[in-house]
Amino acid sequence: MEQENIKHVKRDTKEIKRMLNRLSVIEGQVRGVKKMLEEDRYCVDILTQVSSIQAALNGFNKQLLAQHIKSYVCDDIRAGNDNAVDELCELLKNLMK
Repeated sequence: MEQENIKHVKRDTKEIKRMLNRLSVIEGQVRGVKKMLEEDRYCVDILTQVSSIQAALNGFNKQLLAQHIKSYVCDDIRAGNDNAVDELCELLKNLMK
């Protein structure tokens, strides 16, 4: 079953590598928290690590959002597609929950 609403974009190879590296670090942090939980580590230590993961995810989102705005949103606005602004506003609303 093919989903019709899935959009695809072409990204720079260096950008993809940078983003994948960030996600790998985050993935490692999550595995570390899982291990801490399995080892009955102190709650404060686990919560500190979870906070670090959240900060790393926020950094990833900032990088991806900046790239999205600088390229796709600007391109759409230049092409007269005002829906790009509405989409961006909706995205920001969802990210700030």
